[in-house]
Amino acid sequence: MYTQSMDTMAREGGDNAPRVLEDAALQARFDERIDAGGFIEAKDWMPQDYRKTLIRQISQHAHSEIVGMLPEGNWVTRAPTLKRKSILLAKIQDEGGHGLYLYAAAETLGVSRDELLDALHSGKAKYSSIFNYPTLNWADVGVIGWLVDGAAIMNQVPLCRCSYAPYARAMIRVCREESFHQRQGYDALLAMMEQGTDAQRAMVQDAINRWWWPCLMMFGPHDADSTHSAQSMRWGIKRISNDDLRQKFVDATVQQAQVLGVTMPDPDLRWNEERQHWDFGKIDWDEFWRVVGGDGACNRERLAMRVKAWDDGAWVREAATAHAAKQAARLAAAQAAQHHDTEQLQAA
Repeated sequence: MYTQSMDTMAREGGDNAPRVLEDAALQARFDERIDAGGFIEAKDWMPQDYRKTLIRQISQHAHSEIVGMLPEGNWVTRAPTLKRKSILLAKIQDEGGHGLYLYAAAETLGVSRDELLDALHSGKAKYSSIFNYPTLNWADVGVIGWLVDGAAIMNQVPLCRCSYAPYARAMIRVCREESFHQRQGYDALLAMMEQGTDAQRAMVQDAINRWWWPCLMMFGPHDADSTHSAQSMRWGIKRISNDDLRQKFVDATVQQAQVLGVTMPDPDLRWNEERQHWDFGKIDWDEFWRVVGGDGACNRERLAMRVKAWDDGAWVREAATAHAAKQAARLAAAQAAQHHDTEQLQAA
């Protein structure tokens, strides 16, 4: 039926018939590769909707890595020890690198980095809602490492098998480094719980109480309410659904919380013997959509800081552009001189 339909379109299309048939053949090859679990490279043909979906997802991921540097950056000068300061600095540097990897991956789809950043700074593009919550004390930095980066890893490991190969390759290194981030956050909290004062242990519990539900929101809406999830699964961009990833995160994290000696702020959290999973309470999706819509505690602050950083760095970009132009001019002059010398020798 599909082939017959396309043949009918081709006959009725007149001069467009060859193009329609060519597009149908390309689409068929694309579908065959996707169905076989294969990868799509940057120079391969792909449907425009697939390309647009990837640009949206990868750029949102890149923006999240860059904006995610801000909540922790506030605590570099206030880290309790030199060791913690150096670890935090390394982590923030990693996040910046992740953003660069991902912007580079998005550029392979035909979009410029300036376009991506302009969309972020104008508020058109989104980033993870989790970074619009404040970091009130040092325990928050540990919880970001443990819970936020833990949720990120759960989301990102399947992306190492994303059907778009440049994205999948970038995620391999990102996930390795995110694993370090999750462990350092857990280690910081463990030190506070085992060696800290009662006040410090209370700080840890308070931070967990504030971050737990926003972390569950990181996986996105329920599958039935997600606009893009089904199609992304069909294309192999996503490999595991939102709800399944959220369940895996809860199952893993509850056990870690038991070792830490903390509790999750969910009275409905209990082990379900029949399902062999932890049941958990209802998520406040009104809060999620409010924060996504720009009305979180730190939405305006985070975006303003990113725009300021971009504006403050204008001189660096201008200097780099001028240096590149000067290098190109020197190379062109050297090549012209070499060509002139060659002509002189040939004439002699």
